[in-house]
Amino acid sequence: MASFIRLVRVEVRGAYSNTKAQVSALETLRTKLPDLATPPQPTPKRAKPGRTRRLPDDQVQQLIEGYKSGATVYELGDQFGIERRTVSAILHRHGVPMRRRGLSEEQIDDAVRLYNQRWSLARIGDRMGVAAGTVRQRLHERGVMMRDTQGQPRAGEV
Repeated sequence: MASFIRLVRVEVRGAYSNTKAQVSALETLRTKLPDLATPPQPTPKRAKPGRTRRLPDDQVQQLIEGYKSGATVYELGDQFGIERRTVSAILHRHGVPMRRRGLSEEQIDDAVRLYNQRWSLARIGDRMGVAAGTVRQRLHERGVMMRDTQGQPRAGEV
């Protein structure tokens, strides 16, 4: 039996034929790496999460008065350096009745009309000063058929 040896000549072209750019990029990366001979730098100490600071009683009273005067929980959070959820918790803890920001029946009627005129939820929300999700929720409660991003009715929507 004779065995045949066939020599195949392969030319390397393309990305592997000229590696100067790749070698140069690797050299640049290598210079950015820390030297293995020097000891590693210790990781910086970070503050451990703990309890949030408690507002003094006088600031709590200012917060309550501010809310009763018409300030939003967002504005009060910014003013006192706390989250809006913390503002809400303080108000609830002190029995302050919360204002319900949302849409009135007339605004919902207007939102239905605008949505049927092909306005987006975001555009309606911007006009009415509420989130698009709030608009969607109110329209859904009214039984409005929601559209997809191409403006077609969504499958399975009422």
